[in-house]
Amino acid sequence: MIELRTAREIEEMRPAGRFVADVLTAVKDAAAVGVNLLELDAVAHRMIRERGAESCYIDYHPSFGASPFGKVICTSVNDAVLHGLPHDYALRDGDLLSIDFAASVDGWVSDSATSFVVGNPRPGAGGASDAKLIETSEIALAAGIAAARPGNKVGDISAAIAAVGHKAGYRINTDFGGHGVGRTMHGDPHVPNDGRKGRGFPLKPGLVIAIEPWFLETTDEIFTDPDGWTLRSVDGSRGAHSEHTVAITEDGPVVLTAR
Repeated sequence: MIELRTAREIEEMRPAGRFVADVLTAVKDAAAVGVNLLELDAVAHRMIRERGAESCYIDYHPSFGASPFGKVICTSVNDAVLHGLPHDYALRDGDLLSIDFAASVDGWVSDSATSFVVGNPRPGAGGASDAKLIETSEIALAAGIAAARPGNKVGDISAAIAAVGHKAGYRINTDFGGHGVGRTMHGDPHVPNDGRKGRGFPLKPGLVIAIEPWFLETTDEIFTDPDGWTLRSVDGSRGAHSEHTVAITEDGPVVLTAR
């Protein structure tokens, strides 16, 4: 069911957005060569406890997950692009890390993600391709947010994201994409990263959605890692993921998870 929020409820969602943004910033600041993914999860876990927030991940067990997630943040490294399960891995120079985090504060959820290179970029074309992936995901996110206006439709957001991705030469997977956000992490409507302008659910003031473009360098096909969660490219190419929780208002989109 698609729910529309009042102006007051959107204001009540702002603390969750700020908290999620703060956690992502802290985790990014902590990510360095030699730091273990489990240490990054511990940073987020500590901040959740200190804030009195609730994790949206730790007990999360949808149909596509092998078991409850068990951690509080997603850490996807290199050829992993989504749902990366933190494990005993020390970050290396040049790793492309995507972090995704959602939490509930005072009963309201926000969800956001960012990608960056740890340490020094890979030499030569490798570093350039990583920078292009990250930049394209961020430009596509900005384009999707700009299209999130009353009078448009979900397809306008999808088409805006896809236009950026295709222009950069990437193929686009639509199995996983954006979604409604509110009292729970995932709700209607689904916001795919490719679609047709003027199609889909009408965008109305009060709709709150997570917009999340993600791209893989040379494929749009993924598979699930043996850990039952981490989604990787079928050809080993790297991926990048950017996401914000956005409220649609009479005056246009409001990014609740701005960092």
